[in-house]
Amino acid sequence: MSDRHEHSHPHRHSLRHRLSHLLTPHSHETADKVDSALESSARGMRALWVSLAVLGVTALAQALVVAVSGSVALLGDTVHNTADALTAVPLGIAFVLGRRAATRRFTYGYGRAEDLAGLVIVLTIAASAAFAGWTAIDRLLDPRPVQHVPAVAVAALVGFAGNEWVARHRIRVGRAIGSAALVADGLHARTDGFTSLAVLLGAGGAALGWQLADPIVGLAITAAIALVLRDAAREVFRRVMDAVDPALVDRAERALTEVPGVCGVGELRLRWIGHRLRAEVAVVVDGDATVREAHRIAVDAEHALLHAVPRLTAALVHADPEPAPGEADPHLALAHHTSA
Repeated sequence: MSDRHEHSHPHRHSLRHRLSHLLTPHSHETADKVDSALESSARGMRALWVSLAVLGVTALAQALVVAVSGSVALLGDTVHNTADALTAVPLGIAFVLGRRAATRRFTYGYGRAEDLAGLVIVLTIAASAAFAGWTAIDRLLDPRPVQHVPAVAVAALVGFAGNEWVARHRIRVGRAIGSAALVADGLHARTDGFTSLAVLLGAGGAALGWQLADPIVGLAITAAIALVLRDAAREVFRRVMDAVDPALVDRAERALTEVPGVCGVGELRLRWIGHRLRAEVAVVVDGDATVREAHRIAVDAEHALLHAVPRLTAALVHADPEPAPGEADPHLALAHHTSA
């Protein structure tokens, strides 16, 4: 019944923020909610630009060492870092599209572009795992000496440090704004950091005269990348399939049951659209309530949801009358449309 009442406030969990939220007036106007959504996308864009810069510098430094050392392992790591930096492109496009207003064709907006970007990133992680595995097997079958081991070791440490910093930054921002694609991209950066460690350990083994150290460690890192791929793919798949954390559903139900005038909670659905949540719910109200009273309860229910569920930006609340003894189901006319 209600889909016009809007809400926006930050979604951090520190004690300082909670006190600030209680003491600072906040608005539920449409403009404020749009500003919050745009700020989430802006944070994602900033994270991507910073990541692109850090990984670009990292890849450039490694490329210089590759040129003087001829290290094939470091070359592979440099390719990984370059590919990881370039994953910012589909995510950046997704965040830009997500800012566009809904249209009569795309009535929910363009937030789903993030999910498509997440699929691209998962495929990129898979390609990185395949490349790392192929390179490790090739080195196992055809061992090659590593030249300029100290320089290669330093470049490997630079690669690991750059990737791990980017991974932490992307994952932190992605979780803060609810972007599964950005989190997956952060996991991808972490896999490339593991690859850099493989180069370091392999170079150390080569320095000790064990040439097979590099390919053996490479295979182990490939297995680690596969595990990260599994987690990233599962997260993105769940998002594409409209999966949400059941705890969010429980929180929403508890908030609705505490709203005065709500006699019960019927069907409740939550779905992610990019890094924002939408809700659809039916609440049971007194069958003798007037239309205005039922609408007020629906608005109060939506208001409660917007406060209780993090990153929820809109809710459609439908009021159902409480059934009376002997009264026919008010939805009986729809039964033939919903039957299996």
